[in-house]
Amino acid sequence: MSDVEDDEQALTSGQRSERAYAEPEALQGDEVDSAVRRAWMKPLGIVGVAIALIAIASCGSTKVGTAQPSRAQAQATGVGRSAAAEVTALLAGIPQHGSTLGDPSPPVTVEFFGDLQCPYCRLFTLQVLPSLIQGYVRPGKLKIEYRSLETATRDPETFQIQQVAALAAGKQNKLWEFIDLFYHEQGRENSGYVTEHYLDELAQQLTGLNLIAWTAARNDTALANTITSDAVAARRAGLTSTPSFLLSTSGAAPYASTIKKLLRGYR
Repeated sequence: MSDVEDDEQALTSGQRSERAYAEPEALQGDEVDSAVRRAWMKPLGIVGVAIALIAIASCGSTKVGTAQPSRAQAQATGVGRSAAAEVTALLAGIPQHGSTLGDPSPPVTVEFFGDLQCPYCRLFTLQVLPSLIQGYVRPGKLKIEYRSLETATRDPETFQIQQVAALAAGKQNKLWEFIDLFYHEQGRENSGYVTEHYLDELAQQLTGLNLIAWTAARNDTALANTITSDAVAARRAGLTSTPSFLLSTSGAAPYASTIKKLLRGYR
């Protein structure tokens, strides 16, 4: 085992989360390379579809929080509005349906299991997702389905509230704008920044979102049931960390291996 791997194992979950916020570029180096070496894939026997389970260095089932300030304060300087414009431009013109982004019948599908407070999900969203969207989702080669998996969020009630808020935006086909903006403005996990005010301000930044309908949709019990079914699907697949991905292909998709590499190594 290398010194890098020894150092990585010595880090607690909280320390790794701190590095994810403080040193995102460092994560592109030694820590990500270590993550790639530890990444594993497991075939899932589903008739007619070739599926690989991809797990990467991530927020694990042990949830260690840190008491730090929220990124939502950045809105006061205009950073929040800038992020909203960036998210809107990235997703403009791409079909959405509920939690799904992209053409409904592409050759490749990725299920993205995430926790909105997971700092590694934030890194994936900011560093990898844009290239996936521009190179594969926008041309109709790939669709991505967002699914909820509680890992980083310590309080189950808070997890339910934040994930339902995202799913409620999905009722207006705005889930991807909501989660992308959430990750842009994400605070320190379990620092208490996810409040009604925080969620409302995110929703207010989404162009075209009907706030009254969004608020009403958050009381839809079907959305809570979706979170439960996502957890069941994750458990059946053996997923215990976020971000995690299930990748499936139908027909010829020679670029699927490239997508796998992007998911495994943030490359």
